[in-house]
Amino acid sequence: WVDLQAMMTVSAVNGQRLCRLAVSDITELKRAAEALLRVEALEAMNTALENEISHRRTVEKSLRESRRKQSSLLKQSQRMEEELRMLSQQILHSQEEERKRISHDLHDEIAQTLVAINVHLAQLALSAASNPKDIANQIVATQKMVEQSAASVHRFAMALRPSHLDDFGFLPALRNYLKEYTNQTLIPAELAGTQKLDPMADTAAVVLFRVAQAALTNVAQHADANRVIVNIEQTPRFIIMEINDDGKSFDVKKALAGFKMNRLGLIGMRERVEMVGGKFVIASSPGKGTTICVTLPRTGKSSVAQATNITHL
Repeated sequence: WVDLQAMMTVSAVNGQRLCRLAVSDITELKRAAEALLRVEALEAMNTALENEISHRRTVEKSLRESRRKQSSLLKQSQRMEEELRMLSQQILHSQEEERKRISHDLHDEIAQTLVAINVHLAQLALSAASNPKDIANQIVATQKMVEQSAASVHRFAMALRPSHLDDFGFLPALRNYLKEYTNQTLIPAELAGTQKLDPMADTAAVVLFRVAQAALTNVAQHADANRVIVNIEQTPRFIIMEINDDGKSFDVKKALAGFKMNRLGLIGMRERVEMVGGKFVIASSPGKGTTICVTLPRTGKSSVAQATNITHL
């Protein structure tokens, strides 16, 4: 490699025009330039390779995270499927137990009372001719039996679907239930918080009432509590119900994950609340008892299917 530098000049001796040429060996310079180009090309390739490696690492990391998420979602799905299967079994078991209880109550109270009424009516027929004065007393006794039967039927109807809930709304129905609960269990149950609620959807009222029923039933059966306070509050966006007792505490996670029959109420409460877009929280600690908090959206609209499912739960 050479470098040629030429220029025209004029001789100072005779004024002749000349061409002056300089030839320089630039082999090393060219080699250095080629080496620099190769280095730059290698650097560009290294940069591209590093970028590719970084990209692949990012992709691999994303794939690993995706696999972990998929694995976690799969486990969660399997757990939820297991929960639903167990919940279905427990609901069926609970329904059968409830049918059995109602059947026994109907037999022990209604059927026996009706048999007694029939006996009294037969005695009335016999006494009509032989002892007319005793008829009045027997009629009074028979009327009392009829009243007892009517009261039993009313109690069964209230347990299945409180008429106060349809006739007067959620708060009056809850007040009436707490009064009957206190009379039956001897555990004082108080209603605190707001004394007036804006009109709410029937689905929300049913959810709140059934959760209160299930929670207080658990208190009576398991908590060994001395009192229960039900607090109702409303905000522009939510209706909040807190149920607090001063009874024995328990491990909430184990209770919700153990699928024990005596914890069906907790799972059922959570399912009811979550089906209408609400939030269900339980806190339980020694010395402080248990608090159940239910938060329902005031503006949320549940589908007909959701309302139907809730009605049958």
